[in-house]
Amino acid sequence: MLKNIPPILSPEILYSLRAMGHGDVIAIVDANFPAHSIGCERVHRLDGIAATDVLQAVLTLLPLDTFVPNPVCTMQVVGDAKAVPPIIDEFQSLIDRMNEAEIKMSAVERFGFYDLAKNSFAVIQTGETRLYGNILLTKGVIPPA
Repeated sequence: MLKNIPPILSPEILYSLRAMGHGDVIAIVDANFPAHSIGCERVHRLDGIAATDVLQAVLTLLPLDTFVPNPVCTMQVVGDAKAVPPIIDEFQSLIDRMNEAEIKMSAVERFGFYDLAKNSFAVIQTGETRLYGNILLTKGVIPPA
């Protein structure tokens, strides 16, 4: 155990978060997401843990990119791109609460999201059972003191 690090983050996840550079992407995905079959290189599992809990833990350590227009991305509802599932509202609330800069999420069509996740630095597969509990985060920088 370490001080001030959320205990749900495994050593492997902490390694990935630390090894990521500015502009790298990490995916937090639900239990239904095909992380292994779409070819994600680094998949970390947190079975039984909600995606919202994982997002909150990750955001305590990961700065979001403020130099790109869409540093946070979710998956669109298939067949209704304008629909916003309740979990997406929860994601936005967490981002609003945990970031100094205002960051609005964008949404990507399902297969576009799969492509982005496949090319991300790492994927954290959660035990989230709510549909569309998938989010991509682009790492930003920590400015000098």
